[in-house]
Amino acid sequence: MKLSRRKFLHLTAGAAALPAVSRIARAQAYPSRPITIIVPFAVGGATDVIARLLAQRMRQSLGQPVIVENVTGAYGTIAIGRVARAAPDGYTLSLGHNGSHVVAGATYAVHYDLLSDFEPVGLLSTGPFVLVGRKAVPADDLKGLIAWLKGNPGKATQGHAGAGGLTHIAGLFLQRETGTRFQFVPYRGGAAQYIQDLVAGQIDLAFPIRSPPCLR
Repeated sequence: MKLSRRKFLHLTAGAAALPAVSRIARAQAYPSRPITIIVPFAVGGATDVIARLLAQRMRQSLGQPVIVENVTGAYGTIAIGRVARAAPDGYTLSLGHNGSHVVAGATYAVHYDLLSDFEPVGLLSTGPFVLVGRKAVPADDLKGLIAWLKGNPGKATQGHAGAGGLTHIAGLFLQRETGTRFQFVPYRGGAAQYIQDLVAGQIDLAFPIRSPPCLR
C-alpha cells in the first residue's frame, strides 16, 4: 500500500494530546523504509502503550517496520529535541502529550521551536489525571487524605514525571487548593516508574493519567 506522505500523516496518528512530527519533505512513494516513533517517556506508561498499539496498526497497513524508541529525561525535551534534529522526511515521528509538546517548552530552555519545527498530525486519545495513594495511606477518601496531609506537613511524598511537568503541576495545584504541603520526587521515565514505587510503598501519592480506550 503506497500513500502520499501528506495523506499518510493526516490519516495515521500523533500523540496522546498534542502530537507532532518533523516538517515533511515531499517524496514519490512513502513509506519505503522503516519508520521510528520516539516516545519521550519510559516503557510501560500510557504514552508508550498507545505508541505500541499505533505501531502495530501502522505495520499492518503500511507494510513497513515501525520502531518504537523510548528516550527519557528532562520531561521529554531530550526526545523531542532528537526529533527536531532528525531529517524532515517523515520517517521520525514523536508521540507525546500536552506536557511534552506544550508545557515543557515553557518551563525548560530548549533548542527547538515547538511551533515551527513540528507539524501536528492528530489527536489519538484523552484521559484525566487520577490522584492515587499507596495502600498504607491512612485515608479512605479525598477529605481524609487532605486531613492526613495537613496533620503531617512536609512528610508525604508525591512522584512525578519531571519538574514543571503536568504531574508536578497537578501536585502544586493540590497543595494550593487544600493548604497542604508535601515533598516531590521526580522520575526520569514517568508513570511507569513512579507507580512501581507507589505500589512498593516508597512514595505516598501520584497523579497518573487514567489510560482511555484507544485505537479501536
